[in-house]
Amino acid sequence: MLRRLRVHIATFFAVIGPGFITAMVDNDSGGIFTYSQAGARFGYLPLWTLLPIMAALVVTQEMCSRMGAVTGKGLSDLIREEFGFRTTFFVMILLVLVNLTNVMSEFAGIAESLELFGISRYISVPLGAAAVWLLVVKGTYRSVEKVFLLACGFYGAYIVSAFLVRPDWKKAAVDSLMPHLMLEDAYLVMLIGMVGTSIAPWMQFYLQSAVVEKGIDAKQYAESRIEVVVGCVVMTVIAFFIIVACAGAIYAQGPRDLHNAAEAAEGLRPMGRYAYLFFSAGLFNASLFAASILPLSTAYSVCEGLGFESGVNKRFEEAPVFYWLYTSLIVFGAGVVLLPRFPLVKMILASQVLNGVLLPVILIFMLLLVNRRDLMGGWTNSPVFNFIAWTTAAAMILLSLGLAAVSMR
Repeated sequence: MLRRLRVHIATFFAVIGPGFITAMVDNDSGGIFTYSQAGARFGYLPLWTLLPIMAALVVTQEMCSRMGAVTGKGLSDLIREEFGFRTTFFVMILLVLVNLTNVMSEFAGIAESLELFGISRYISVPLGAAAVWLLVVKGTYRSVEKVFLLACGFYGAYIVSAFLVRPDWKKAAVDSLMPHLMLEDAYLVMLIGMVGTSIAPWMQFYLQSAVVEKGIDAKQYAESRIEVVVGCVVMTVIAFFIIVACAGAIYAQGPRDLHNAAEAAEGLRPMGRYAYLFFSAGLFNASLFAASILPLSTAYSVCEGLGFESGVNKRFEEAPVFYWLYTSLIVFGAGVVLLPRFPLVKMILASQVLNGVLLPVILIFMLLLVNRRDLMGGWTNSPVFNFIAWTTAAAMILLSLGLAAVSMR
């Protein structure tokens, strides 16, 4: 019994990485801004969305982990094989456009977070871009993964910030369990943005590719699934504390819109120097972390989908398209942030909403694939998983249609 437990624990730590990293990086600068805006504008009311979001996130991430372990192929690779090149090309174009706006938002987060400490974006952004480029291009999958896992630990800064704010914990607990719906443009945008930033399309592609590159197979699937669930739970907890911190510090003084994630940190300044510093440091860590992952995820997805060599373990000359795409996304994303008067805030919000609109398309492809017995054998979805995943896709379609209807009034 004890020996079997030790084997399971050892296997868990051997496979830990893809699921946990993917879930944690979901709280990137765009996500932090979205959660901060939700708390500053609507207080504790949006907290009720986190439990259904977590359930949907667990199901979608577990499906990708399972497909990667069973088939040994990435998601875009499977879409190309099962639905054809034209369909894959169209999906890749949409994914690159959405992810490019996300990459811009990460470098905007780097600029804004370090400007709070008096460092110019003309210094922080180029240095940040160089750091994330060198990390992936000069590293191996194992070394890159270790750095990513280390970065995950810094998300605890948001938990500390929330406690330093001293919010209304009773109100937060009640609103976490009581659904609240409003037919208001800003509220619908916020709902779509929260789901879009919590269950982003890029996550599904990155997780499945990372599972394949790490060599996780069906024998290690049980431990990989535990890792995915743990990552999703921790991600949701971090999102909870970000909303609570902004509700307690900003909404309590009067509901208002934020212009960027840095403004959320500034809103915590009256609650004490340390609440402000922890929030700012967390924003920098999250932005730098995601600035590495998002271009990497995009490069994985496009190269797998279009049949090019990909992988961090390959050298530049072995996978030139993979590394040049990764480099181009970093250069373009960082360069745009340095342009004067670029509408970064509108772009960040738009990227999160676009994530939410694209998500049901990706989910439908995933569900069609994971339920194919000729592809998955005995590893197809259970009825419960199918219900949650189809419900998530339907909910996102309805929310998007509702937003369009309200906007046209």
